[in-house]
Amino acid sequence: MSSPAVANLFTGFTRLCKGLVVVLVCGHIAVQIFPSVLTYVALIPARTIPFGWNLITAGYIEQTVHGVLSSTLGLLFIGKLLEPIWGSREFLKFIFIVNFLTSVCVFITAISLYYITMQENYLYMPLSGFSGVLSGLLVGVKQIIPDQEISPLKIKAKWLPSIVLLLAIVISFFTIEPATYLPILIFGTYIGWVYLRYFQRKQETGFKGDPSDEFAFSTFFPEVIRPVIDPIASIFDRMLCGRSEASNDAGGYTVGSSPLPGSDPIEATRRRERGARALEERLATERLIGAGVKSKTDEPERDATDNV
Repeated sequence: MSSPAVANLFTGFTRLCKGLVVVLVCGHIAVQIFPSVLTYVALIPARTIPFGWNLITAGYIEQTVHGVLSSTLGLLFIGKLLEPIWGSREFLKFIFIVNFLTSVCVFITAISLYYITMQENYLYMPLSGFSGVLSGLLVGVKQIIPDQEISPLKIKAKWLPSIVLLLAIVISFFTIEPATYLPILIFGTYIGWVYLRYFQRKQETGFKGDPSDEFAFSTFFPEVIRPVIDPIASIFDRMLCGRSEASNDAGGYTVGSSPLPGSDPIEATRRRERGARALEERLATERLIGAGVKSKTDEPERDATDNV
């Protein structure tokens, strides 16, 4: 890869993502210099009451160096793709909702594990990290550019959330305390999907959600087991959202005979096409910038040749 291409790869990051990176880095530095701060900002289930703010602050506190590096790089690169399409306000709203609800789910899980096992480490284990939000953002990548191939990895973007979860589950068998990160990744992925599937409002139409078959819950799994996942997912779909899946001819979700807002699969297809076009335009712009830089570097050489 040429130097201009490398330089373009590390440019174009949004101002919002840069600000969130500063928050992550400052949070990591704070808990390294003042370890006692972790008691108040990390999610410690036994201290969540009365320290309820740790349901929000825990997501922005990375306790390890590799954690803060992976979170900042992931946020910058994924944000460069999603924020121009969603808008800064929606992007920040998504991060806040996924972070908060992930912490709530992890808190409930930790309390449940304590009552099941009666092990106090589930109550006093400090849980924190941005990985839940990142896993939710990967679901956004899956939605916008599902068939885009990630060139270094040679895999399609729609499989990124599933691969990350699979790797996390495999690694959990070889780590001492998988409870510190695995629930955060799982809940972050699921909550990100639920929000994008049912609640994200489209700026163009005002509709909510993405009911297309290409974004169904079963698409996180291999095609072989999807016939088993679909009936189970439909049950939870009706329980959670009160929506029943209509026939293929209806083209979306209905209540009785009236289509629900946001149930137009054509709109979901258009949104993915806009995401693909935005990515292609960004890549084309970077290539043009790289070509311009190269041509400028060649001009002095040609001038010197002409003078000779």
